[in-house]
Amino acid sequence: MNTGDETQLFHRHPGNPIITAASLPYPANAVFNAGVGRVGDDTILLLRVEDLRGISHLQVARSADGESGWRFDPAPLLAPALDRHPEEVWGCEDPRLTWLPELDEWAIAYTAYSRRGPLVSLAMSTDFTEVRRLGPIMPPEDKDASLFPRRFDGRWAMIHRPSPLRGNAHMWMSYSPDLRHWGDHSLLLEARDGAWWDAGKIGLGPPPLETREGWLVCYHGVHTTAAGPIYRLGLALLDLEDPRVVLRRTDEWIFGPTAPYERVGDVNMVVFPTGWAHDPATDQLSLYYGAGDSVVALATARLDEVLDCVMAAPEPQHRQRANGDAS
Repeated sequence: MNTGDETQLFHRHPGNPIITAASLPYPANAVFNAGVGRVGDDTILLLRVEDLRGISHLQVARSADGESGWRFDPAPLLAPALDRHPEEVWGCEDPRLTWLPELDEWAIAYTAYSRRGPLVSLAMSTDFTEVRRLGPIMPPEDKDASLFPRRFDGRWAMIHRPSPLRGNAHMWMSYSPDLRHWGDHSLLLEARDGAWWDAGKIGLGPPPLETREGWLVCYHGVHTTAAGPIYRLGLALLDLEDPRVVLRRTDEWIFGPTAPYERVGDVNMVVFPTGWAHDPATDQLSLYYGAGDSVVALATARLDEVLDCVMAAPEPQHRQRANGDAS
């Protein structure tokens, strides 16, 4: 059933939710927060599946049209491997997939849930039938990470979201020469204060998308209410050659939980995208998101309209220069 305001930027797929726990070939509590890629003629979803213990693993689903007819690989691609990776003791969660043409591989940034909290881990794959773990690249607590698909001045770049002991949780940028050693950390996008929809905590949604106007970023913001948190989505635009420079950021949210499967689930009032795909032939931008921390849903928009929306947003009051100074 299609629900929600159809005048909005993104439109829900009429068959939502497109994948539920009942879709899987084995028992599970929930399936949500999927990374998205393209291999051959298939759209790939790397699904977060929460089993009946409450521990998550990452399962591959394949579809010819990216909407239906999902085929599930016989075994999870990434499941906790405690003998070699004790940081995964409480699960593997929330993957983001980035194709790295230079390496001819996919980078999988995911959350490993350790006894000391969630942290960012990285793995590599060519076709999602086999995987090579690189291991933790950020200590706890840190999550919502994704790589950019190309280097900047010889270094790989990654957006991620550390969680401080005090204060708000913001989005940060870090750099690496080799995908293993990360540094030159800088604040990228701040959670706002007060009554804003994205006050207190924000985090990256899908991987940044390269467009003619800049790197398109979709992020989630968390608004805390007396009834619990509400997860909604906003947009930002980063400079193509120095993604530390924020060019635009929407003041209003562009997508929020209005459909029943978004408003009620294991966690109520949640839309949480971790992957998107753009079809240049049709200009369709397909946004795959976890709804209610329980199911996978799909919403679509025209990329040109999404860019028009973010280009109409105000410039930040303080923009970072390439040397890190504020202006």
